[in-house]
Amino acid sequence: MKSPDRLLIVDDVPDNLFLVRTILEEEGYEIIAASNGYEALKIIESDPIDLVLLDVMMPLMDGYEVTRRIRAIKDLPFIPILLITAYDRANAVKGLDLGADEFIRKPIEADELLARVRSLLRLKHSIAERDRIDRQRQDFVSRLTHDLRTPLVAADRMLGLLQDGVLGEISPQIGEALTIMGRSNRNLLEMVNKLLDVYRYESGSKTINLQPLNVQELLEQVVEELKPIAISKNLALTADLEQTATVKGDRLELLRVFNNLIGNALKFTEEGKVHVSLKLAQNEAHQSEAIIAITDTGAGIPIDEQPFLFQRFRQGSHQKQGSGLGLYLSHYIITAHDGKILVKSPNLDSQQGSTFFVHLPII
Repeated sequence: MKSPDRLLIVDDVPDNLFLVRTILEEEGYEIIAASNGYEALKIIESDPIDLVLLDVMMPLMDGYEVTRRIRAIKDLPFIPILLITAYDRANAVKGLDLGADEFIRKPIEADELLARVRSLLRLKHSIAERDRIDRQRQDFVSRLTHDLRTPLVAADRMLGLLQDGVLGEISPQIGEALTIMGRSNRNLLEMVNKLLDVYRYESGSKTINLQPLNVQELLEQVVEELKPIAISKNLALTADLEQTATVKGDRLELLRVFNNLIGNALKFTEEGKVHVSLKLAQNEAHQSEAIIAITDTGAGIPIDEQPFLFQRFRQGSHQKQGSGLGLYLSHYIITAHDGKILVKSPNLDSQQGSTFFVHLPII
């Protein structure tokens, strides 16, 4: 059977404690009592509590301060706070601003008290259930992607050995088939790696190594590495990187972002060019920032697709193969660097391509 909800009542007046306790115990709740804020905080930090009923007017530490301290406890599961006050509405609103969820006026009426308690407990349990499902989902995907990586990496290495003839000579037809298999396996491995990183960012478990980086050098490296793709498609890959800027960032993560953005520009451009530029500017808060622009002459992005461009698994109406995770992950990475990523693209019919902007604060 489900254990009863545990309610903590905090009041320095014994008669008030007795009254509220009697009403709630008759409803089957498990009651814990505290006579001051310090005692209440110790209980909350040591025992699982489902709801706190908190008197506002107490010596040593009033209910406002207790509320503020409860909400300041890191990694504490959500606990609804019901303020009990004899003050006017304006003072009760102060408690709501500090993190309380509801208030009830003295003298307390049993029906009103029980209704507010039931309402807050429903809120507590719905949030707890949502968090439980979210943890299960993240754990499932994390385990799934981790378990998928192992056989995919093994298959990639085995296919490499076969292609190199280590296990015996192969015919041209088999070699071509192995090439296709290897490409498909690497695409799947890349998608699994992206999915794993997405959930690491979403769960807050992803660690980024921030250090001073020269953005100009970073972009030059990416442009040089992607030039063979441009040449194979008869595209011009140009860069205007005369200015230099130093940002605080994770080199590998920013390389991933720029590889993705410039790679996408090349992927979705059939003729013309892709241009990368770096400029320095001040934002609205008068802070210096580096603005990296990647412009292509592709078909552009439809207006109705642009608001959803950085959502996961959103691939747009194009026919190109992709996981729909690249821009979503890029958005997470740039946000983790206190920057922002934007897109500007005219209507699809204008054939003027798209420009992606990355804003990064300069140190």
